[in-house]
Amino acid sequence: MTDTVKDFSDDKGVWVFTEQQDGNLARTTLSLEMLGEGRKLADKLGVPLTAFLLGHNVQALAEELIAYGADIVLLADDPALAQYRTGLYTDIICEEARKRKPDVLLVGASPVGRDLAPRISFRLHTGCTADCTHLDIDEEKKILVSTRPAFGGNVMATILCPDHRPQMSTVRPGVMEMPDKDSSREGEVVRLELSIDEASDPVKVLSVKKREHSGINIREAERIVCVGMGAGDTRTFAKLEELARELDAQVGGTRPVVEACLITHDCQIGQTGKTVRPELYMACGVSGTVQHTTGMSGAKTIVAINKDSNAEIFNFAHYGIVGDASLVVPALIEQIRKARKVS
Repeated sequence: MTDTVKDFSDDKGVWVFTEQQDGNLARTTLSLEMLGEGRKLADKLGVPLTAFLLGHNVQALAEELIAYGADIVLLADDPALAQYRTGLYTDIICEEARKRKPDVLLVGASPVGRDLAPRISFRLHTGCTADCTHLDIDEEKKILVSTRPAFGGNVMATILCPDHRPQMSTVRPGVMEMPDKDSSREGEVVRLELSIDEASDPVKVLSVKKREHSGINIREAERIVCVGMGAGDTRTFAKLEELARELDAQVGGTRPVVEACLITHDCQIGQTGKTVRPELYMACGVSGTVQHTTGMSGAKTIVAINKDSNAEIFNFAHYGIVGDASLVVPALIEQIRKARKVS
């Protein structure tokens, strides 16, 4: 008995769902990171990159997406789409996917994306690899290769979807490179003809209340001082906050530090927290388990401070200091202040 080989020659193109809110890119970094990654995948496959944009009065945003790498923007513009609505968004994307047959569809692993992606994959009878940290194309088979943490982050799983289309993945924020903007790029904006029956949608948006947020988004921080439980006592933590102020950095931490109520979950870094790509990452008392390093491995310069010379974090660090953070951090603060006086 021979296996039936499915023909996907009609399925072409890489699509990226672009999330907007109030006419602006929602989670700007994630949206642009996905466009940059989608651009790489499309170039390897030799196909166009399409951004799928749903909203109201977002024509200007469509032009922005072209400047960041999209060849085509499928624009669904209607007052009913101003706020995210699961049913309407799923209906429109699936209808267009059936007609246009994309080969790859990427969705951000945001709260909206985590709601939307599984509904699309179920409706289109395809698979979806969630929370990916790396994407590539198998050069021989010309299929999407999705990599994500598995088994509690202890291994990295590589997943293929050879028998269904579109191949779908959700992408974790902060793990891909941001593309450069090129305002001279040209592309096509395709306005979709919509026939929306709001009465048929059981979900109604009655009001939208934005959560108050103080401080900077740790994903956007250029410098981060990360606290592990090896530096989690009250006195050392106060010194780490002082070091962060000297470096104009944001304080983050591991999951045990959050559970100890030293920082809020908004500042947790790792598999169950945020993924960051700062210029400088100072890991203080961080052991370096894969659950944490998954979220910080994209940092450009990593400095580790740990009294255990065999700690895993030193395998990721560009610079390492073996010593007790309670002694090392005050010395660092003193040296930074002296260097500033000299300069």
